[in-house]
Amino acid sequence: MGSLPEGDLLALTAALVDVPSVSFEEAALVEVLEAELRSLAHLSVDRVGDNLVARTQLGRPHRLVLAGHTDTVPPHPGDERAKVVGDRLSGVGASDMKGGLAVMVDLARHVVEPTCDVTYVFYAREEVAARHSGLVELLEERPDLLEGDAAILGEPTDAAVEAGCQGTMRLRVVLRGARAHTARPWMGRNAIHRAGRLVNDIATYTERRPLIDGCEFREALQVVAIEGGVAGNVVPDEAVVTINHRFAPDRSPADAEAHVRELLDPTLDADDEVEVVDMAPAARPGLDHPLLRSLVNDNGLEVRAKLGWTDVARFASMGMPAVNFGPGDATLAHTAGEYLDRPPLERVGQALERLLTTDVA
Repeated sequence: MGSLPEGDLLALTAALVDVPSVSFEEAALVEVLEAELRSLAHLSVDRVGDNLVARTQLGRPHRLVLAGHTDTVPPHPGDERAKVVGDRLSGVGASDMKGGLAVMVDLARHVVEPTCDVTYVFYAREEVAARHSGLVELLEERPDLLEGDAAILGEPTDAAVEAGCQGTMRLRVVLRGARAHTARPWMGRNAIHRAGRLVNDIATYTERRPLIDGCEFREALQVVAIEGGVAGNVVPDEAVVTINHRFAPDRSPADAEAHVRELLDPTLDADDEVEVVDMAPAARPGLDHPLLRSLVNDNGLEVRAKLGWTDVARFASMGMPAVNFGPGDATLAHTAGEYLDRPPLERVGQALERLLTTDVA
């Protein structure tokens, strides 16, 4: 065995918190995890950059992927090291998502002959721009390591199942005007005033709440940035509005873009511009897969839609249904004093162990 604690998931999580792993600086934690996984004779282990993949090779009819990211955001002062008081652990990454990693390590250690083959994926750089993601690196260099029938991401869900995820899209809207002196504004056209009308249309937007595979999603459209202005005495001739759209998995990215453009169209002129600057697709819940259905039914788990975006969408794009299921409260992620309580940590560990040791048709 490696050097990580045995027999107590909270102590194991605390040990992982104590190894700093801010995005792009995960190597030290990866080395600890690699030593642990390579000590387990029933697993084959591959390292690609700072990504680790450990697999059973038992020839089972199903293969389940359990995945989690190793990085954290930079710590708030005082959150650099783990602190355990009773059944509560605090420290950077405790909730997002070193508790989930601890569960994966514990399962890898103790479930030697699972009823389905298991792939444990520890990947880097999830907390930064999507292009840096360790999953992207694995998909480009060793997609064979990610093959499976279903996937579970250990993102914090407080031991509920958050199925699928909404897509996300950012659009940059450039509104044109004409410059003039503010003493004679009628000689120009104020682009920022035009932006006000667009912002009001978005502020009064009524979101869809589609029910998909029993999960209620809730779309959203928000202005997240406004830029404009030339000088204190100049009518501005340009305003830039950045919009974020969260869209349910019954829309494709093209459908979602068309929906936003239709909403904006009454405000736009021919010389205005609308550009999609960032997009990540949605993922359907996928709860009809027998492994995921067994996880929910055998443990009586609460199921809800994932309103944010997570890497379940990457697995869905590979034709692999995926859900989020992990310890910790997502609302505490990235906050000062981030913490994790023992009960959801142990509930997740028990539910996943039951899944890996129960025959699923």
